Amino acid sequence: MKQCWLDIRAAGALKSALCQEAIHRGFDAIVAADPADLAVLPPTVTRVLLPGRDSAQLPDGFGDADLVVVDPAVHGEPARLAQCHPGTRFGGYVEVTDADTLAAACASVRHDPCTVLRFTDPTNIPLEIVLAAAADAHGLIITTVERADDAPVHLGVLEHGPDGLMLAPGAPGEAGRLKDAAERRSPDLELTELTVTAVTHAGMGERACVDTCTYLAKDEGILVGSRSRGLVLCVSETHPLPYMPTRPFRVNAGAIMSYTLADAEHTRYLSELRAGAIVLAVGADGRTRPVVVGRVKIETRPLLSIDAVAETGERVNVIVQDDWHVRILGPGGAVRNSTELRPGDRILGHLPQRDRHVGYPIDELCYEQ
Repeated sequence: MKQCWLDIRAAGALKSALCQEAIHRGFDAIVAADPADLAVLPPTVTRVLLPGRDSAQLPDGFGDADLVVVDPAVHGEPARLAQCHPGTRFGGYVEVTDADTLAAACASVRHDPCTVLRFTDPTNIPLEIVLAAAADAHGLIITTVERADDAPVHLGVLEHGPDGLMLAPGAPGEAGRLKDAAERRSPDLELTELTVTAVTHAGMGERACVDTCTYLAKDEGILVGSRSRGLVLCVSETHPLPYMPTRPFRVNAGAIMSYTLADAEHTRYLSELRAGAIVLAVGADGRTRPVVVGRVKIETRPLLSIDAVAETGERVNVIVQDDWHVRILGPGGAVRNSTELRPGDRILGHLPQRDRHVGYPIDELCYEQ
């Protein structure tokens, strides 16, 4: 879980309200420049003292601070300060503006127990370099963000990002948005075995290939279905066949009116997907991850209608392109060519428990036939 830090050094009159919000949302740390601001905080948060860089003189005392973060170029090295102040934890603060400060940041993350970083240029390359330098280190790395909306970018650098983010909110509510972004994860889905009851040629129609910006795994695809309460796991084109190369970014998903999952709760029609949209990639074990759509290819093709039933009696249908390179996953991740499916075969699916209206789960009378 990524840490969230609240910076109240410039909060002014909002200081108390912002602290209350952060404490309520379970922030990990609150950062202040004045020890007095830390004295009123509960022990449920780490109280971080971050003195200003305008003075080389540290405060006479650190009050209730659990951690003192200093600029090594101004206040001295954290390791030396820890020797001078036994019992006080020290970390480093580095503002990365050029090659020299980047080198200082790399040194800090390798040696200091905690490093707070601020990057001034609109590029992620310095953060990539710092994270690479810290690959075998054990210190905590916190990066500052200007807005909560920037959190996903920071957390995605080199796939895993820093250990936490620090935000100086301009208004109440921003701290909550940062917490939501830092905690966002894609939950596992419960997959169920379905028994095929019929496979029929359905005539001509438009089908959608969903091309993602991601390499999909051999047991990974997207859930597709003609009805919102029953979806089938269509696998990516990662498995070789004659006549054409593999396309591990693609799922030949199904007819354009089909549902798919945008996240664990919300559906989209395949026809609605556009470049930049998000769909949920799902593995045969139920693991999920959001992936970005690069394009959707809609073309007229022969179609195949596959009917199946769950042990609960829930009826499921999916309409896919009538060709052997369109594949569906079975139990254990077994890859089944859709054109070779026969009644009695077992495939994997997911049974959402609620109907949908414009993609949102609802509770109302709804028949989908």
